[in-house]
Amino acid sequence: MSKTALEQWLKRLETLHPREIDLGLERSALVAEALQLLPPPQPVISVAGTNGKGSTVAVMEAILAETDCVSGAYTSPHLLDYNERIRVAGVPVEDSEIVQAFEQIELARGEISLTYFEFSTLAALVIFGQRNVDVILLEVGIGGRLDAVNIVDAEVAIITSIDIDHQDRLGDSREQISLEKAGILRRERAAVIAEKDPPLALLSYIESMGCRALFSGADYQLMEEGSSWSATLRTSDGVERKLPTIAYGSVLADNVCAGLQALLLINRDFSDEQLARALAGLAPKGRRELQILAGKEYLFDVAHNVASLNKLLEYIDITPCKGRSIAIFSAMVDKDFRAMLEACSGRFDAWFTANQPQVSRALDAQVVAQCLREQGEKKVSVSKNLRQAFRRAQGLMAEGDRLVIFGSFYTVAEVLPLLEKDRSKGASGAHE
Repeated sequence: MSKTALEQWLKRLETLHPREIDLGLERSALVAEALQLLPPPQPVISVAGTNGKGSTVAVMEAILAETDCVSGAYTSPHLLDYNERIRVAGVPVEDSEIVQAFEQIELARGEISLTYFEFSTLAALVIFGQRNVDVILLEVGIGGRLDAVNIVDAEVAIITSIDIDHQDRLGDSREQISLEKAGILRRERAAVIAEKDPPLALLSYIESMGCRALFSGADYQLMEEGSSWSATLRTSDGVERKLPTIAYGSVLADNVCAGLQALLLINRDFSDEQLARALAGLAPKGRRELQILAGKEYLFDVAHNVASLNKLLEYIDITPCKGRSIAIFSAMVDKDFRAMLEACSGRFDAWFTANQPQVSRALDAQVVAQCLREQGEKKVSVSKNLRQAFRRAQGLMAEGDRLVIFGSFYTVAEVLPLLEKDRSKGASGAHE
């Protein structure tokens, strides 16, 4: 099947519903019922949180692959290709499968209007059912309570972190946001709470639901020391499961532990050897993704809020480069970009920012540049697009320097293919 068939569907999905984001469960649930998708026969693990959801799913995918268990994973947004959103055994599904699932949904929905995300969520469930996967892993899009993913009752719910983001839809306090995330919890079912400082509202909700919740730092333990960490988890029977000492990788130890703990709760155990192999090969795209070309380092991270940026800065601190640190930054207008830039104050030797004319929500590069100059940054460059910013930054780089590309999924998605193009040419990053 040609790529255009899927592209045509995706363009159509963008126009089917009057609002791009329209939270609520009724529409998706009605179509899922018509398609006989609920409840799935497989165990389901749903993941909510402000940051770390995709990485946590990636950890579980990697472990399940090592234990010969076929996973079906649904995450969003995608970075480079839509197919990344729906994976079976860690592999993005083919265009033809997605199109066929869309066609089934179209027939079943009748007059029900669905958003792009709702169509995607239902397509994932259709495909996982057809493939008869062993375990389903679902990443919540926004919040949890009213997210389309929440039409599925999870056997285990994970809440990775709770920070301020999407205030217009979730509330402007951690207490409010925590209750939106908690919407994926189910009465008397298991939950893994990786947030180390859970708001009181979340604790009260968990108690009211009678959830069998395991809290990081209380019910399962993460011990960090230097450049490595270890942990003690709990099996479904409450027996301690100690992990070996593990070197830091591209995924935060908090998220690794949350994913592993959830798998133990559905009785998916793993050996130390399987864990080591899974983590050794774990490198989620755009999450602390470090590439080296011609002696120069390129670090990509989709950090798009203050909390995720602080984690990126911590990683930069423990993995310093030999030369200068240079930044490419572009963010969305609805993010607290001033706080993000303030967190980076004095951390980079030069800044490159750019407009993204194809992204309606992108922040004006001149606004970013003005904010940086007000903070006292001396070397600030503004480009008409990210391609130009990337080539200008490369022109400044010497061997041993590191270029950090961050601010949004869109930013990483535009720049990453440019480096891959350089690599395929065997180039050092010369201007095109």
